[in-house]
Amino acid sequence: MAGALGYHSTEPDRGARPCFRLKPGSYDTAALIEVLEQMKVFYRGERVVLVWDGLSAHWSRAMRAWAAEQDWLTLERLPACAPELNLVELLWSSLKKRELANLAGDHLAGVADATEQGIHRIHTNPRLPWSFLAHTGLTIHPPHPPNLRKDQ
Repeated sequence: MAGALGYHSTEPDRGARPCFRLKPGSYDTAALIEVLEQMKVFYRGERVVLVWDGLSAHWSRAMRAWAAEQDWLTLERLPACAPELNLVELLWSSLKKRELANLAGDHLAGVADATEQGIHRIHTNPRLPWSFLAHTGLTIHPPHPPNLRKDQ
């Protein structure tokens, strides 16, 4: 499962937008590039800053080369061993505690259905994705650049 939480920095009242993709097997660089291509469509060409952990497929040469050609995408790397800063970890945690708790499905379709229900629950509660952001201590944009005094 690959997921993302999108926040509008210029229009926070638009709400957060969770998106995810589920596929059999694991994700490699090529599969993640496909996800990012779908993300580009999902966000309708808006500029996106993607904050990623250190998974090797996130930072492979092929991924960095592909990302360098994308004018809509900026990649930022989370510090090593910092899952508490990863918003998607909080999204997965919410799903695991509700929709996926004690789920022992025989088929991937059951997991996909439960996951879609959870994503819908999170999406329809406008405060929940913002609580994930607040929990990390991260902000969308600082009140002023860190290298400037407030009066500059």
